[in-house]
Amino acid sequence: MLLAINVEKLTGDFITPERISLIIRVILILLVGIPLVRLIRSLTKKIVKNRLSPQSEQLVVRSVYYVAILILLITLLNEFGFRLSAILGAAGIFGVAIGFASQTSFSNIISGIFLISEKPFKVGDVVQVSSNIGTIESIDLLSIKLKTPDNRYVRVPNETMIKTEVINITRYPVRRVDINLSVSYDDDLHKVQEVLLGLAESNPWALKDPAPLFSIDKFGDSGIQILFGVWTKKEDIQNLKTSLMIGIKEKFKQENITIPFPHILIANAEELKNEPIS
Repeated sequence: MLLAINVEKLTGDFITPERISLIIRVILILLVGIPLVRLIRSLTKKIVKNRLSPQSEQLVVRSVYYVAILILLITLLNEFGFRLSAILGAAGIFGVAIGFASQTSFSNIISGIFLISEKPFKVGDVVQVSSNIGTIESIDLLSIKLKTPDNRYVRVPNETMIKTEVINITRYPVRRVDINLSVSYDDDLHKVQEVLLGLAESNPWALKDPAPLFSIDKFGDSGIQILFGVWTKKEDIQNLKTSLMIGIKEKFKQENITIPFPHILIANAEELKNEPIS
């Protein structure tokens, strides 16, 4: 009997009309607030769609979404008795300590703003950052997300993008495929030029304008080095390069054009001793 009275007393002390009212208000705020935040994000997407660049669109949508989440969180804290002034006061106390820890994040945010304003690349571009090559999937305030050709996820901090040389591989619609090769000193260079330009002329992925490039680079140790460049659309780069490499190998064999390679002479010590000294 005494236990029942204590449980009833404890229940009565905990479950009060004020607490029941608080729980109901919190549930209502969550039931209304969460769908409202999602609706705001969806409406923001529709408003900025096709009006901004993809990276600016992502930034605006996420900024609005985070602000809406923040407002919802402050509303909930307010219901529990936390006032905004107290929160700001606490933020001021920890601001200095957090500031030292967040210097890198702040630097990435500033770098992200510069990248978005400068627009050296956009979502969907293929870029090379150091040894990483990939398609840009998102441009955020802290980092760039890349998807590599072999389906790996690479996160590059914005500060790195500012400090490092970045190559935008697909910035321009037309690219030149450069093939470096060498031919024997005994081969006719005019014939080599005719063969290479003929391959470019007959290739379905090669552009006629700009015209292909045939340039004698230098006289190498094993042969005459040549730069052969053919223009194509950026989406046809790999097809053109592969077909040209196969075509050069087959055509050179048909025309008896030699692709030289270094030769190494190996002799034993006894043979070298018997060699006359010149």
